[in-house]
Amino acid sequence: MKYETVKSILLTLLVFMSIGLTWSLWTYQPNLDLLVSGKYVEEVKMGERKEESKIIKPDRILYHTEGKHYGTSRINEIDKLMKEMSGWMFFDVKNHTEQAGTFKQAVHGNGKVEIVYPHEVPVEVFRNILNFEEKKLPSFQFDRIVIDMNSLHKDRGVVYFANSRNREIYISYISTSLMALFNRSFYERASQNPAYFAFEATEKRTIFLPEEETEMRAYKYWPKNLDSEEFKEALFKNPSLVQKSIVSTGEEYANDTSKMNIYTNKHLLVFINPAEDNGYLSGSTNLLRRGIDFINEHYGWTDPYRFVYLHEASQRVTFRLYSMDGYPIFNEEGLSEINQFWGKNAITRLTRPTFAMELPLETIKVVRPSGREALEFLQSQKGFKPELLDDLILGYRMDRDPVSNVITLEPAWFYLYNKKWVQISTEELGVMRHGLE
Repeated sequence: MKYETVKSILLTLLVFMSIGLTWSLWTYQPNLDLLVSGKYVEEVKMGERKEESKIIKPDRILYHTEGKHYGTSRINEIDKLMKEMSGWMFFDVKNHTEQAGTFKQAVHGNGKVEIVYPHEVPVEVFRNILNFEEKKLPSFQFDRIVIDMNSLHKDRGVVYFANSRNREIYISYISTSLMALFNRSFYERASQNPAYFAFEATEKRTIFLPEEETEMRAYKYWPKNLDSEEFKEALFKNPSLVQKSIVSTGEEYANDTSKMNIYTNKHLLVFINPAEDNGYLSGSTNLLRRGIDFINEHYGWTDPYRFVYLHEASQRVTFRLYSMDGYPIFNEEGLSEINQFWGKNAITRLTRPTFAMELPLETIKVVRPSGREALEFLQSQKGFKPELLDDLILGYRMDRDPVSNVITLEPAWFYLYNKKWVQISTEELGVMRHGLE
């Protein structure tokens, strides 16, 4: 090959390389994976990410059949029923309040199955949990799904979405084949669940309680401490600018606008962002979704938390810890809750525990008194007003040993009275009967 030919080929290659480099420079975009909205995207993984169906869950099922009542709070039964409903298609959703008659009869009447949620849920959020035929649904909130088994032999099955606070009822429909399958799988077996009785707290409110004693379990856990540095990465917009200090109560992290305190002795985290505009009111649908998404962003579901409360005026969302067997857990120091307060663009205040509970060290079978005994105790208290009683349920009291740090979960009765949860102590209702596992 002649020298001039080789020279021409080399020059041609250099020209193409130059064009390629120039094009690369013109079209280059920096890798923004490190920064999104001022936050490091390097994923913090404290626990898990969870779908909305795992966070927004009912805590009771009530069956009203042949003049009797049956119910359960067992997690396996609830999950089985919700899995069945996740395959249904709901259609023709509309307001049925005026046509429904009395709220008690529509919701608690014979032939009804109540799926009870701890707080009102915006129906739009439920699009990721149940299937709706309509692209646009009416705007409403509900705390009960009511399956009307009286419609079993009609041309379509009836399901209500009811709100016990404002007494609204929305009706929807499912196919008769789905209703027939539900009847065989669940309703015909209602009597296999514990028997319940109805307490008429007021003309408008009925509370259902177990007739007999309930066998539960007491637990002991060794807590796993969560990494404070991971909380810093998750909560601050630019973690590299955050200063850490050791203070008398534990650790303090701060920048120019926000502060996070890790209270070591209390096992509690408090994050505040006072610079964020907190005069903005977000609707319940957006507020709840923001609350769930925020925890999912840093894989913050370290234990089985569930949505239990939302308050639009204060822009507050609360998630409570539930036991392995499906009962709510209460703690006076806030160690069983994640509480969020939102501003326009970000959280203004967050509180949550700084530990996770793994496998229990010990479980003990215990028996708790019947609902009648718990109710009789409340009615015997001086000054008790039934109209202030919103609920009476079994749950767990969480305690932490200050020396060993062991977490104990002790079964107890709790009642929601004048908007506050209160425990009925074991001593007040009698000593539990223990039996080793």
